[in-house]
Amino acid sequence: MLKISGKLTMNTFDNDTELSRSNRLLESVLTRVLKTQTQPEVTVSVEQLQKRFAGSVHDSLPNKRSHLLAIVENLKPESISGVVRVFNHYFSLLNIAEEAHYLGLRRRQAEQGGHYWPHSFHDTLLALKDSGVTPDKLQVLLDELLYLPVMTAHPTEAKRRTVKNALRNVFLTHEMLGDKRLKGYLRKDALERLQAQIQMLWKTDEVRGRKMTVADEIDAGLFYFPLSLFQATARVYRNFERSVSDVYGEAAALQVRIPSFLQYGSWIGGDRDGNPNVTSQTTIMALRLQAQTILQEYIRRLDTLHGQFSHSYGLCELSPVFVDSLAADRAKLGGLIAALEKPYLQEPYRHKLAIMKYRMERSLLQVQQHLRGEPELPDRYAYSDISGFLADLRLIDSSLRAHGDANIANLELHDLIRLAETFGFHLMQLDIRQESTRHSDAVADILAASLGLHYSELDENQRLALLSEAVATPGGLIYDRATLSVATRETLDAFDVMANMRREIGVQCFGKYVISMTHSASHVMEVMLLAAQSGLVGRLGGRWYCHIGVSPLFETIDDLSRIDDVLTRLFDTLVYRELLRVSGDRQEIMLGYSDSCKDGGILASAWGLSQAQRKIIAIAEPRGIKCLLFHGRGGTVGRGGGPTHEAILAQPPDTVRGQIKFTEQGEVLFYRYNNMETAVYELTMGITGLLKASVSLVQAVAGDHPDNLALMDELARMGEHGYRELTERTPGFLDYFYEATPVGEIGQLNIGSRPSHRKKQDRSKNSVRAIGWVFAWAQSRQTFPAWYGIGMSLSTWCAGKPERFEKLQAMYRDWPFFRNLLSNAQMALSKSDMDIAKEYAGLCVDPETGKRVYGLIASEHQRCVEWILEIANAGKLLEDNPVLAASLHRRDAYLGPLNYLQVFLLRKVREVDATQVDENPWLKPLLRSINAIAAGMRNTG
Repeated sequence: MLKISGKLTMNTFDNDTELSRSNRLLESVLTRVLKTQTQPEVTVSVEQLQKRFAGSVHDSLPNKRSHLLAIVENLKPESISGVVRVFNHYFSLLNIAEEAHYLGLRRRQAEQGGHYWPHSFHDTLLALKDSGVTPDKLQVLLDELLYLPVMTAHPTEAKRRTVKNALRNVFLTHEMLGDKRLKGYLRKDALERLQAQIQMLWKTDEVRGRKMTVADEIDAGLFYFPLSLFQATARVYRNFERSVSDVYGEAAALQVRIPSFLQYGSWIGGDRDGNPNVTSQTTIMALRLQAQTILQEYIRRLDTLHGQFSHSYGLCELSPVFVDSLAADRAKLGGLIAALEKPYLQEPYRHKLAIMKYRMERSLLQVQQHLRGEPELPDRYAYSDISGFLADLRLIDSSLRAHGDANIANLELHDLIRLAETFGFHLMQLDIRQESTRHSDAVADILAASLGLHYSELDENQRLALLSEAVATPGGLIYDRATLSVATRETLDAFDVMANMRREIGVQCFGKYVISMTHSASHVMEVMLLAAQSGLVGRLGGRWYCHIGVSPLFETIDDLSRIDDVLTRLFDTLVYRELLRVSGDRQEIMLGYSDSCKDGGILASAWGLSQAQRKIIAIAEPRGIKCLLFHGRGGTVGRGGGPTHEAILAQPPDTVRGQIKFTEQGEVLFYRYNNMETAVYELTMGITGLLKASVSLVQAVAGDHPDNLALMDELARMGEHGYRELTERTPGFLDYFYEATPVGEIGQLNIGSRPSHRKKQDRSKNSVRAIGWVFAWAQSRQTFPAWYGIGMSLSTWCAGKPERFEKLQAMYRDWPFFRNLLSNAQMALSKSDMDIAKEYAGLCVDPETGKRVYGLIASEHQRCVEWILEIANAGKLLEDNPVLAASLHRRDAYLGPLNYLQVFLLRKVREVDATQVDENPWLKPLLRSINAIAAGMRNTG
């Protein structure tokens, strides 16, 4: 248990001596720092809080709250801030210890050979081979493979970038200390460095002093690429290639072509939906900063190659094509070549690389001129696009292989070719997102100005006919843009930016145009009409062209249920079908986890999403259309979270088809990508899940049993009914939400540029964003969006019929979807604490409302736990996931005191006049408590 006055210790749950030793090391260093860097009353209060909370849990003491708050009620706000910060740092150091421990386990498993760690490339390819996937079948699978994580700026990350940097420094030094060869003064030096880093972490404020801007969010997203993702991406490809060779043999591996199946996307700077701070200028800035980031990496790696390739004339036989290329470069550069080539006249590859670096620097200069707002100067020496750079790299590669240096080519040069294929000059494909009514309003404005038509008066069939005809109009519709509304001009500007930046950065710089709240086929055709006004879509010489891809987003339960009607109408619209044909007959469709769960609860959401995928494939396949499903997942279960590998395997059979795209956001980015080896692991787990889920491309797979589908229909209806009864028809529920959670205070945490509500002053469930919804319930340890309705639906369906209970057990055992659903619910239930939630309920202005709503949530929590444990035949939650169970258990004794502190602070903050927020001394410690609880639970929104 935690003891500040002596030394920090911890009661480890999993009896792993190595992890315990690692924890003790970090805790002892934190103890030394606190002794000299904080007031004694802070450390004493932390120890007392932890002791009393642990004692009250062990002995089930009544008046737990009074026992705990007696410790802090006489403390000043600054001292309470210190107490909260100690707990926060404990969680941060515990996260480091756990990450390092499991990283070490995977290293040792890899050293032992065999399958490596579970779900590694080696393990997965062996399983595929054993199931009958031959090298030629593997090639078919690889040719369709695409794994595309998309970084978003949704405000779910409570850590400042400065804090993330400080934590990474602690992680790296902790890694050094794990090396048993480090002894004597070298170990002492590392320990002193670790103490200095933890001391610096203590001196760094974890609460932002100002609201994040979109520019901050762009910078935060780019942060992970030079930190870990460039190296991790190269390592992923290298690991995959090695595993193919190890499993299938070197001869077979030479026949297997491994494409660049890993790509990255982004919404940062392109997501306009509900965020007035995202403008055309921020989109342009995002693309240019992305380009700058990748070009700088290419220059750095060219320097590395330059230091390695010291081949001399006369000692290697250069390929004729390479020799010709070098001569062509010299001719093109003319007088500039003298200074570049002088040091390398005897070293042809260094000669070539020096020229390549010069050209890449010129490309970078152009991007930086744009970023500074300077006019771009024509530069015929710069690389115009990625194809020229890749051609040069491949020339060097083939020449090296021709004179027996394939092993050299297979090192850093091969990595750079992979990175160039992956990142181009754009780094990430930037998606644009806007809400459907903005397009409808803009189209109505344009049609009124150009044709005098009243678009809003048309029905769906009339709209589709008119839009189809208008899209085909050469040169677009004729109107004076100055007469249009400001909102319409802003909407049109987004399409102008897409056309212009495709020319500046490259045709791959944009991903898709995502339409949120897609309710009809006309919503997609409206975007096509708007795109046609900027020349992105149209028909010339009898031939269609389309330089934009649209991704309709289906978010609510109603949207998911009518997806078949919308897509059937859309795909049967002849003009749209022609635009798809010239786009390779590929359609992306986005499915929203967050809003569907907030809308109808986890059962209706999960099942609606699963059914929607089946419908999409059933509609698209007969028409020869390939669909890429874009999953809008958040970090928490209530927003589609959970382990990526299992989530992919839980998708309906034969719907993944080799490709998957999903959002990555907030704390998910930090925990997955702040360290290179962890990034390799997380990417690998996702890709291997994708490989397994896509095996239907090369061999028959069993479909879901019709009885299971029918049963889930019933459970989903029951679950949705129960969830809506609570959230929409329970008197005072929204008052409970705003009073019994810190949702209002979360908005002051400055963790994102996006407003917390779609409409100001609108406190309805529809207005509050799903992120704030889930974040607030998690802070108050209720987390009910991730499980509410499951218990009542299971108990109602069984209703004393034992044969039905046996059916549920069989479904849990045999059906990945149902097992994943209940496994994720177990995780969320484990993070709930109804005793603590009762304290938050006590914050309600009307005590009766607090008791009533809390009672409904608490009783369903108990029902969920009982039924899920019975179905899983388990004695406790997460029994089949001891690693996660141990991790959550380690946090329990420290999260509890924080929650009680937060309730105390919420009372204090709300006692102060709302007009004097800036002068409220309790606000800063409250915001710190939100950070700390988020760190302890390891997810927010």
